[in-house]
Amino acid sequence: MSLRHMADSEQSVRHPLFPPSSISFPSHLWEAPPLLAVPANLTPRLLDHALNALHACGGARVVRQVSGACSAAFRQTAALNMTELVVRTLPSPSAAQGPGPDAYKGWLFKWTNYLKGYQRRWFVLSNGLLSYYRTQAEMAHTCRGTITLATVHIEMGDTCHFVLTSGGRSYHLKAYSEGECQRWVSALQQAKANATQMMPHSDDSGDEGPLAQPDRALIQGALKTLASKLEDLNTCNELIGKHGAALQRSLSELEDLRAASDGVDKLKTVNERATLFRITSNAMINACQDFVDLAEAHSRRWQRALQYEREQRHHLEETIEQLAKQHNSLERAWRESPSTHNSEGTPEGESSEENEDIEFFDAMEDSPAFITVPAGDHSQHSRGSLSSNWSQDDNVSLAFSLCLQEGSGCYLRRGRRRRIPDKPNYSLNLWSIMKNCIGKELSKIPMPVNFNEPLSMLQRLTEDLEYSELLDRAARCDSSLEQMCLVAAFSVSSYSTTVHRTGKPFNPLLGETYELDRVEEYGYRSICEQISHHPPAAAHHVISQRGWTLWQEITIDSKFRGKYISIMPLGNIHLKFHASGNHYVWSKVTSTVHNIIVGKLWIDQSGDIIIMNHRNKDKCHLKFSPYSYFSRDVPRKVTGVVMDSEGCAHYILSGTWDDKMESAKIIESSHGSGGSEGKQKTVYQTLPPKLLWKKYPLPENAENMHYFSSLALTLNEPEDGVAPTDSRLRPDQRLMEAGLWDEANAEKQILEERQRLERRKREAQANLALEEGKEAESYQPLWFDKRTDTESGESSYVYKGGYWEAKDRQDWSQCPAIF
Repeated sequence: MSLRHMADSEQSVRHPLFPPSSISFPSHLWEAPPLLAVPANLTPRLLDHALNALHACGGARVVRQVSGACSAAFRQTAALNMTELVVRTLPSPSAAQGPGPDAYKGWLFKWTNYLKGYQRRWFVLSNGLLSYYRTQAEMAHTCRGTITLATVHIEMGDTCHFVLTSGGRSYHLKAYSEGECQRWVSALQQAKANATQMMPHSDDSGDEGPLAQPDRALIQGALKTLASKLEDLNTCNELIGKHGAALQRSLSELEDLRAASDGVDKLKTVNERATLFRITSNAMINACQDFVDLAEAHSRRWQRALQYEREQRHHLEETIEQLAKQHNSLERAWRESPSTHNSEGTPEGESSEENEDIEFFDAMEDSPAFITVPAGDHSQHSRGSLSSNWSQDDNVSLAFSLCLQEGSGCYLRRGRRRRIPDKPNYSLNLWSIMKNCIGKELSKIPMPVNFNEPLSMLQRLTEDLEYSELLDRAARCDSSLEQMCLVAAFSVSSYSTTVHRTGKPFNPLLGETYELDRVEEYGYRSICEQISHHPPAAAHHVISQRGWTLWQEITIDSKFRGKYISIMPLGNIHLKFHASGNHYVWSKVTSTVHNIIVGKLWIDQSGDIIIMNHRNKDKCHLKFSPYSYFSRDVPRKVTGVVMDSEGCAHYILSGTWDDKMESAKIIESSHGSGGSEGKQKTVYQTLPPKLLWKKYPLPENAENMHYFSSLALTLNEPEDGVAPTDSRLRPDQRLMEAGLWDEANAEKQILEERQRLERRKREAQANLALEEGKEAESYQPLWFDKRTDTESGESSYVYKGGYWEAKDRQDWSQCPAIF
């Protein structure tokens, strides 16, 4: 009689010994007393423990009968309409130590970068990990990358395309066909489900670096094995509880037995339940022993691996620290070493190599892209004329540079200081201060002095005069185009002091001033005044005995964006030469301080500067290229073109804003072939480049003195006879320079609160005047007045005079008491 006929003809009963998840068999299968059915929730590994336990109990024949019955039941599952079986048919993926059932291999196309696009890679899916190699042969020695599927996000894209996202990184993959893509996605989803089930408490915090592929695979396999052992223990625990309760019930029923005929059946039931309980207990003991042995073995291995990783990390930290110190020392030595720029002494044999060098410049907006080519033999005769025109200026600049580099005592003769107290090393939780400031204007954020440098914004404006000798040279130029080149170099040189200066200058108080009298050394006098507090704005005026005047009104607009701070100076800089009457106007570019929250702070300058000569309409266009990780250009690159009023280019400018600027005179231009976007590139044939400006080396120990330049070290030096509103007299700034930062923070809060009270008084007076029908008086600067420039038509604050006369008389009665 077949099982189907038995199921149809005889009543199918569920034996009381088994839990609801076990299989129901026809009643005639239970006529042999030793026959025992194995519960359905036993895994293959637990079944092996149960088999061993039954062998120990002398039940080998019974086990073979049960296995045969199970096989018959499997063959007739559809006929009997059974949904629960004696044992699981699909083993756990962790059962195999090699590639599990979720293993899958094949070729896929992986996106690499914009240059190479998709590249063919050999992918292997095994043990919850997706690894890829360049070739199949690399599987033995080199793995190009591994993706942990437990935390991966799988997303279908276009045809044959899918994306894996893990740990903030996306992997774009393509298959040969849609069918192959579907098979890969299905395999990955199944592997992810298995990995998630096997590792419910995995930690992907990422504090430690990525492990090597063999170690990672070994750990993943061990975790899966331990998880499987733990699952076996949980199953055994449930079975022991169920069979123990059933055995207890049977013993209670046996005690209450009255009729002798019922005793035989009850004793048989008790015997079966006791045997099941003993089998499950033995399986539990064996599983516990396996778990303990495996855990101890892996624990020792992991302790050794953890200790090794700790030692490696400590060694790596020491190596990085040593490299940073060496880099700093080498950079300082390189900057302090004298550099020579001799373009005249090129050997004849090297002329061919020089002619082969072609420099490509980025295309300017509203102007075609251009290429510069150094001139050949035909330009040798014209090189001397340009050199003779500028030789005297070059000698002046070279002598000044050597004076600073060799430490010949130029500053000592002027009695200026050459160092300030070292910057203390105070730690500060930046995020606790900045997290509530995202999106706010930087000038309105209350900052401790830990983020500052001991200079005010007025002093930083004055620091633009570091290379004032460029303007002295420009004042002696007869050609307005050559003069434009020097003015452009001066506009770039003002950023050279900012390359390491990530500290924020002090916001000046309203009415605060700063003077710099360098008539004896450099022939100029400078005066700055804070003319507005919100938004912060300053007016600056410089007059030189060497033939030029400079003035500017700058309003600082700054925003904190979370990861970086953008500083946008608004306003124009005016420069006028007395002899020629040339009037140049330009503005500043955007400064960006990166890595505000995490990482090392660094500053970048980006944008365009248009310098316009309002007298004859000559123009210079400078482009500050922003830093890009993918760019092959020199970092901090600056390029430019000097054009006359008709738009004809005469000079090419090139260099970096932190080091030097050069100019090359154009002797011939022609239109080349079309570019990548169909635009024609202009090819300029130029003379060899001429050095316009070179940055001075930083003073010794500059890294401990806020990276101040030689001029910056003297800006806050006390001087007699200055106005009582001068930045040198500001107490919090003075305390910070002395290294007393706690006292400086306390003094800074007092000054800011006093300034708020003054602002409230002015607002109350303005409101009272409006109520009385009078016109409210706005704040008027003391030394500057708002006027309209006749040439540029711009309205700005310009110096109205009186400061230097008041200093000569020492009459400061007009100055407010702001400190």
